[in-house]
Amino acid sequence: MSQTFRHPDILDIARREGKVTVDGLAAHFGVTHQTIRRDLAELADARKLERVHGGAVLPSGTTNIAYAERRSLNEDHKAAIARLCAQEIPEGSAIFLNIGTTTEAVARELLHHRDLMVVTNNINVAGILLGNPDCRVILTAGTLRQSDGGLTGALTIDTIRQFKFDIAVIGCSALDGDGDLLDFDVQEVGVSRTIIGQARRTYLVADRSKFRRHAPARITSLSGIDALFTDTPLPDALMRKCRDWGTRIVTP
Repeated sequence: MSQTFRHPDILDIARREGKVTVDGLAAHFGVTHQTIRRDLAELADARKLERVHGGAVLPSGTTNIAYAERRSLNEDHKAAIARLCAQEIPEGSAIFLNIGTTTEAVARELLHHRDLMVVTNNINVAGILLGNPDCRVILTAGTLRQSDGGLTGALTIDTIRQFKFDIAVIGCSALDGDGDLLDFDVQEVGVSRTIIGQARRTYLVADRSKFRRHAPARITSLSGIDALFTDTPLPDALMRKCRDWGTRIVTP
């Protein structure tokens, strides 16, 4: 079966099962793993699928993909972004880390920072930073989102307003061509806006997959962000806007 004919069948399987795996597709079509990886890469480039570890899932629209899948998506790129971001966080800082798998990667890069105070609405971040004995961790109140360990709602916002952070490190679900940061959960958007308002500097960490996704709720614009840490160059038009806004773009 030629590649052209495999693509519709791969998409049909993804719609039925929610996910496709390299192993399963190779067995189904009787082709090599390398061939399937090439198929999935081309479908991802066409924005028909999103790559995850070992396979692919359907791209998100109004709902986010599952936390476990997000966690395995572009892991190496997220780790590289996190290292760059952590290098710009001085020891002795008061910082906020919000919900997201890339902010969790930043937490792992902070395990050897000294004299930090970290406020977070991400239970996973708090668990990671338990490994740093020289880091004071404050977990916000709020409604627990069991799907990913995030805390949101009015209680979360009330907690955040009690602080002024040196640096806020935030993520987003999507970043569009106009430079708008987007998310799926309206309550999380309200929390993110509050975080930005309580921070002297705000860093956005976002890997390349965020440029291919769409989400319905707007957080803010890159014009209100001090630096974007990412793993891929921005489109020329958006790069020009960032220069005008004074938003730094930091890539490996």
